[in-house]
Amino acid sequence: MIKKIGILTSGGDCGGLNAVIRAVTFSAINEHGWQVYGIKDGTLGLMSDPLDVIELKLNNFDGNLMRMGGTFLGSNNKGNPFKYRQKDGTLVDMSDRIIRGFNKLQLDALIGVGGDGSMKILKALTKKGKIKFVGIPKTIDNDVMNNELSIGYDTAVDVVTHALDMLQPTAASHKRAMILEVMGRDAGHIALNAGIAGGADVILIPEIKYSLKSIAKHIEKIRKDGRNHALIVVAESVRKENGSKAFIKYIDGQVRLGGIGAYIGDKIYKLAEAETRVTVLGHVQRGAQPSHRDRLIASAFGVHAVDLIAQNKFDRVVVWQNRGVTDVDLNTIAGFSKTININDPLIKVAKALNIYIGEI
Repeated sequence: MIKKIGILTSGGDCGGLNAVIRAVTFSAINEHGWQVYGIKDGTLGLMSDPLDVIELKLNNFDGNLMRMGGTFLGSNNKGNPFKYRQKDGTLVDMSDRIIRGFNKLQLDALIGVGGDGSMKILKALTKKGKIKFVGIPKTIDNDVMNNELSIGYDTAVDVVTHALDMLQPTAASHKRAMILEVMGRDAGHIALNAGIAGGADVILIPEIKYSLKSIAKHIEKIRKDGRNHALIVVAESVRKENGSKAFIKYIDGQVRLGGIGAYIGDKIYKLAEAETRVTVLGHVQRGAQPSHRDRLIASAFGVHAVDLIAQNKFDRVVVWQNRGVTDVDLNTIAGFSKTININDPLIKVAKALNIYIGEI
């Protein structure tokens, strides 16, 4: 019989995480009388000594928490616990330590909130530890397989759309081509959806090749049609025209995607003789106040995850399909990425709106 469950948030943060933690807590306590433990900083909370956890009560949620971005439990996206990097650079398997931490808490089941990468790791951990597991998808990239909407995606698209709304007047004032670099590690969902909603003239996504000369020609045509400015949206994972990716090395030694906006800006400045300015939106897309849709989906996901545990249905992931909540086998989610198909209806919409979307 289920009496005590745990919940953790893993991977990058996003809007809606506090809402899903709230939903799990309220449903578990009010509907079933269970105890709920929040595990801090993803799986790191189970590696700590003493364990870094908090028992979640209804009074933890004062009405304001669900309106806040990020996750009050903290998260972690710095590596695989099966190959955990120590300070001296060596890699150590910490999976047994995490499993011991779970067992020490005497939890009956675990809810993990994460993207496809987190699901792959949590699948391996829970299988090894024989832990009853239910997953909830969250990622601003919206690239979880077999799922139409992930927690955090709607908020990120709203942020990018709002940024385009603010860039348009200054672009027009100075007759510039404004380039907005947005997140999207493997997929262009944010760039495509926000680009259409925000009136972009060029949308570059990793799934479709582009031509710098074609972008320049498109900007020139815009000028000839009487408009003095242009808006360009580019996903961070778009490659340079020669096929290489743009990276930025940070002071801590980490190398991450970034810089494609500056590359596009420099090339277009020369090819189109257009004054360009580049804005990198970055983590603003993650930290914003969650949209109503993200709060709604997070709430529905949290309740459904608790229902699955109550029904003894495990190794399942809650998903949004056909305008409703359902669940699918964990094996169909973990490690798989959902990218944009060239036949996606929004590609047709973009082309009909005279948006340059690549060489298609």
